[in-house]
Amino acid sequence: MFLVAIPLEQTASQPTHANHILPFVAEQGSIVIEVYPLRHQLIVWKQGQKIKTYPIAVGNPSTPTPIGEYKVVYKGKNWGPAFGPRWLGLNVPWGIYGIHGTNRPYSIGQHLSHGCIRMRNRDVIELYDLIPVGTKVTIFGHVLGDPSHNPRDLAEGDVGGDVQLIQSRLRSAGYFRGVVNGKFRSDTTAALKAFQRDHGLAPNGVVSKKVYMEMGLWE
Repeated sequence: MFLVAIPLEQTASQPTHANHILPFVAEQGSIVIEVYPLRHQLIVWKQGQKIKTYPIAVGNPSTPTPIGEYKVVYKGKNWGPAFGPRWLGLNVPWGIYGIHGTNRPYSIGQHLSHGCIRMRNRDVIELYDLIPVGTKVTIFGHVLGDPSHNPRDLAEGDVGGDVQLIQSRLRSAGYFRGVVNGKFRSDTTAALKAFQRDHGLAPNGVVSKKVYMEMGLWE
């Protein structure tokens, strides 16, 4: 079982809050967005009042929706059929992620995206007109994934909040001196192999269950 901290407003069966190593975004306006991947819901709050709840599709376990606190940094129209009529880009440091429409409406309510948040086209048009650039977006969950699934093995080429967490742990232990950006590159591999050697693990550069356990992320 991996370690999590449950916020007061949630029950044990619900997703946990963003891990503390991820950047926190201050609220800059009266409107904020909350995303609950396990519930497949996007909720819009205005001045502390819930004004909209939308069904969504989120990332599958191999390409999860990024957990954390972000903000909308770009609004665009008509990127292509797969993205529907509107795109709301988020400032995720390790890739291009956003809230957008879809030409696959059957995916709504499921874990079927490549990490982005899909909405019905009519809903994303409404959301686009409702929220300004700079809106805070909190995506709830744990960087190591749904409690019903084991954390994924990580290796060079992977990206995500789980990679960022591993980099943070390696940096705290004195092994990693690169940028903690959620991108598993050669410098992360070298640091991980050194950690594995020092802890009696096979220095293969793969974050497996044994590495998670050695770092105190799985019990």
